[in-house]
Amino acid sequence: MAELGSKGVTAGKIASNVQKKLTRAQEKVLQKLGKADETKDEQFEQCVQNFNKQLSEGTRLQKDLRTYLASVKAMHEASKKLTECLQEVYEPDWPGRDDTNKIAENNDLLWTDFHQKLVDQALLTMDTYLGQFPDIKSRIAKRGRKLVDYDSARHHFEALQTAKKKDETKIAKAEEELVKAQKVFEEMNVDLQEELPSLWNSRVGFYVNTFQSIAGLEENFHKEMSKLNQNLHDVLLGLDKQYSGNAFPVKAQPRKKTKLFARLRKKMSSDSTPAKANKSPSPPPDGSPITSPETKTVNHELEPSTLEAPGASIPKSPSQPAEAARAGAEAAGSEAAAGAEASKTEADSGSSSLPAVVVETFPAAVNGTVEGGASSERADMPPGFLFKVQAMHDYTATDTDELQLKAGDVVLVIPFENPEEQDEGWLMGVKESDWIQHKELDQCRGVFPENFTERVQ
Repeated sequence: MAELGSKGVTAGKIASNVQKKLTRAQEKVLQKLGKADETKDEQFEQCVQNFNKQLSEGTRLQKDLRTYLASVKAMHEASKKLTECLQEVYEPDWPGRDDTNKIAENNDLLWTDFHQKLVDQALLTMDTYLGQFPDIKSRIAKRGRKLVDYDSARHHFEALQTAKKKDETKIAKAEEELVKAQKVFEEMNVDLQEELPSLWNSRVGFYVNTFQSIAGLEENFHKEMSKLNQNLHDVLLGLDKQYSGNAFPVKAQPRKKTKLFARLRKKMSSDSTPAKANKSPSPPPDGSPITSPETKTVNHELEPSTLEAPGASIPKSPSQPAEAARAGAEAAGSEAAAGAEASKTEADSGSSSLPAVVVETFPAAVNGTVEGGASSERADMPPGFLFKVQAMHDYTATDTDELQLKAGDVVLVIPFENPEEQDEGWLMGVKESDWIQHKELDQCRGVFPENFTERVQ
């Protein structure tokens, strides 16, 4: 007990505080159970809600501002390292070396000044603004406790007054405690009723000043930084003019994967040789007519009721519409009948004849698409067309599956047939001029480095 007294805390004070806590806890339980009424102040409760919202918004703004300052600091360090690197690579005999050193020094000073002003004019102001909230929050909590004390004293006084056996001494003491509790509560309540609305309204001016300061500091910083950047640009332009003959060559990213497409192209070329020879067959010994490359010879199969000549048939192709098949069948039937009649005539005359051949002409097809017919692809673009690019630099092909590019060439980009064959930084395409002229992918398409081109569509 002596120790407690030496610290200014007596046993009686401790007992009093414990009793107050028990009384408040009991009063709150009774209020929650509805056995005791609670003093309500809706206007004050609204002020408390506004206070909590204002504190939450201010705390978030402070956190984001600190994050912004950390980012500025990081940018300062990155910019400093970049300018230091420029100073190291800038050789002594190059023109403008002293200017680059001065620009680097001013760049560092500008970042330092910008960061410090942000701290002084924004962060410190933010800290001062939020510094008033803890005290007010503590006073709001204390007011709540004093309100419970007031309600408890009021309920105790009312209970003594309504008791069957009244004790005037206890009633007088309870009344004295009620008046004291009411006075303490009202003093705190009046002060907060004045301060909370004023604090709530002050947020507008604070936000305006804070963001105006940040915006103004950023504007001045970027203006000064723009001047430094322009000076650096001019210095490097002078260096470029002196060494204009040593232009930086644009190089393609090296290809790492196997040239599968090149081998496939060679294989396709070798496989297509017999097919091309078959397109122009030698004339038969009896002088029969030869079909053109754009015609197809088909044995048509017709129903027995349609054909008069035995053995003539027309297969129904699934790639043709039903109407085209019926039209072809009718035409073939007429030709077959004519051929059968001619065979009879030749047989009567005793001359030999070849079997009747039915010739049907189809529209020429390009890349599997019938000209003039419906197509899922755009008529003026190759199948699978993705987008257009334009060559910004000349590129000399180093392999058979690569495109030779001149600056200004437009290339139609198409997907790889096998995505696994695509190297990073390389695209597949066909030059627009080749596509317009030949409409052929197998002999015109190739890969090319993406960094030599720029997308135009």
